[in-house]
Amino acid sequence: MIQSSSIGKPVSRLEGRLKVTGSAKYAGEYETSDLLYGYVVNSTITKGRIAIIDTTDAKALEGVIEIFTHENKPSTAWFDFQYADMDAPPGTVFKPFKDDEIKYNGQPIALVVAETFEMARYAATQIKFAYKEEEFETSLEANLHKARDAKKGLASMLKPPPPKPIGNFQEAYENSFVQSSGEFKHGTEHHNPMEMFATTVVYEGKNKLKIYDKTQGTINSQMYVANVFGLKMKNVQVIAPFVGGGFGSGLRPQYQLFMAVMASLALKRNVRVTLDRAQMYTFGHRPPTIQLTKFGADEKGRVNAMYHKAIAETSQFEDYIEIVVNWANMLYPADNTLLEHQLVPLDVYSPLDMRAPGGSTGMHAIEITMDDLAYKLNMDPVEFRLINYSEKDKSSDKEYSSKELRKCYLQGAEKFGWDKRNPEPRSMKRGSKLVGYGMATGIWDSNRLLARVQAIMNKDGKVEIKSAVTDIGTGTMTIMTQIAADELGLPLEGITFSYADSKMPFAPIQGGSFTTATVGPAVKAACKSLNKKLFEKAKYLENSVLSEVKFEDVTFSNGFIIAKNNPEVKFNINEIFNYNEGKPIQTTSTSMPNPLTYGKKAKAVHSAVFVEVEVDEELGVIEVKRAVTAVAAGKIINPKTAESQILGGMIWGISKTLHEETILDHQFGKYMNANLAEYHIPVHADIHDLDVIFVEEEDQFVNDLGVKGVGEIGVVGMPPAIANAIFHATGKRINDLPIHLDKLL
Repeated sequence: MIQSSSIGKPVSRLEGRLKVTGSAKYAGEYETSDLLYGYVVNSTITKGRIAIIDTTDAKALEGVIEIFTHENKPSTAWFDFQYADMDAPPGTVFKPFKDDEIKYNGQPIALVVAETFEMARYAATQIKFAYKEEEFETSLEANLHKARDAKKGLASMLKPPPPKPIGNFQEAYENSFVQSSGEFKHGTEHHNPMEMFATTVVYEGKNKLKIYDKTQGTINSQMYVANVFGLKMKNVQVIAPFVGGGFGSGLRPQYQLFMAVMASLALKRNVRVTLDRAQMYTFGHRPPTIQLTKFGADEKGRVNAMYHKAIAETSQFEDYIEIVVNWANMLYPADNTLLEHQLVPLDVYSPLDMRAPGGSTGMHAIEITMDDLAYKLNMDPVEFRLINYSEKDKSSDKEYSSKELRKCYLQGAEKFGWDKRNPEPRSMKRGSKLVGYGMATGIWDSNRLLARVQAIMNKDGKVEIKSAVTDIGTGTMTIMTQIAADELGLPLEGITFSYADSKMPFAPIQGGSFTTATVGPAVKAACKSLNKKLFEKAKYLENSVLSEVKFEDVTFSNGFIIAKNNPEVKFNINEIFNYNEGKPIQTTSTSMPNPLTYGKKAKAVHSAVFVEVEVDEELGVIEVKRAVTAVAAGKIINPKTAESQILGGMIWGISKTLHEETILDHQFGKYMNANLAEYHIPVHADIHDLDVIFVEEEDQFVNDLGVKGVGEIGVVGMPPAIANAIFHATGKRINDLPIHLDKLL
């Protein structure tokens, strides 16, 4: 057994000092000589065609090198599949500058390239456009009659459609002892990471590019660039070691990457294209969604009927779909279910995965409906969920690989002080404030994909681990270093984790809370393979003390191979390099789930969320005073970074419930608040006491490490827990998000 000393410890982020001192370089900060700057011009209409583009005045400005539009765009790929990426939904991928057609407001229609950013931005204002406008539709509610099922495609493998109906929902619902139904809405939400999208392309000659990109997948961007521009994969290198927030916005290549590469290849120069804050609202978003629920329960509190329907927005050219309605039957084993999900194509850009896509939407409606049933049954909301507890995912009829949600309920309730709750709505006060307690369940899939990792030991005994995976701020670099250190029996200082470079071994896009479960086992496998290689070399050296020892009978510690049953038998790994002429020793390993067994069990991370709110009785102002989230997520590699992820999710849950919404003016088809002044997000004064509990959970099925992701589970239970607390405080059910004071007055 390998010595363990790192996994489970709250190690501070290894790259933290670089970030807080400003030494970490992001995509738009890399220094390179002879750099040109691109500025994107966006459409001011929502649908139609470009009739005239007059670039005369802009091109005459000193320092302007070129202006690209659909009229002079260099040749790029013809076929749709060449523009696709690892996260592309079914449909036709948007192709910048394809022709004169305008598909949505804010569509990129020109790129000004100049010697300075300021000149490029100014020149962009001097281009004159004339349009032929067409009628458009951007309102979800006004176009519900156009709702239809999603088209099937490859994406449905990772985002499966709703399960087939079970039993007879309508009959069971009508005969239920208690019933609860509701309509739930949330508006458009946009990603607003601190780092805006940027790409710096270094032209290395002969169509060879080094690209610094804001991305959540270096190989995804590499594949996109190579396919679209007809380049050899080996001639495209994408690097992204530091990402200033992704949250799903970087899962797909965004249009600044296309623009920067196009200009660089055409001009054979180094080019940087950076989007401004308003342009961050011109691609992708969490889609506005309308949900309908009808749940019924019997006299004993068992949910026996469950209907959940979601109607969401998509673009006219892609069928973006989220997993919204699948969750309820995964948690609560109703025998009669009817689940539906429909899309409404509108004249907007395709929605895009946004932290806990579908989960944070669906659990909002599910958990408010469950809360309402509990009140109608005169039953404690925690007790009600325990009555409906199941070790199986009813929707797939599979047992969970592990599920410690019961402990989450009990430990979370105890930590929060749930027993001090007066169950009567509007019964608890603190001065002029109404006090409310609310709770909700959270669930998110625990997935694992394929990854490759290389491990290299140098003659100084230190090891470099290589993977193309990014670190979007979650602590990936740190926890992969911890995994490697433990497997190799080395201190953290003996490991260098090199990452976020497309020339390194394959890793998928970083999203869906599957990175640790995917890349972690590959790190473990590569390190184990390296240990075996070192052992074999040591065993067969002349007069080796290990000549009669088997690999399974040794441990590795601080540069020594040691016999487990006799610590006096030890071998200094440095001796291998003395015979090896100092050459590095390396291995590359591939890790993936077993396709024959992996689908036999349901795999999920669970949480229980408890929230206290104060609501000003006269003004309706809402404050989340404290919250506790108890999480069961398998083995926790690093409690410090994991807690940070949950806390970030809880804050986002507060934001989603009380603050965030992008307002679309349907007269113009344009977002009205595309800035951080009017797109409201929480500030420090909005955040009070937040606690995280990690419940112990053993799981040897999900992966070799027993880990589950925590990136999204912190978000999904917060909105309904807050809404349920507001009901307890005020006696008013508010189903639409965000909840502002006007809804309580």
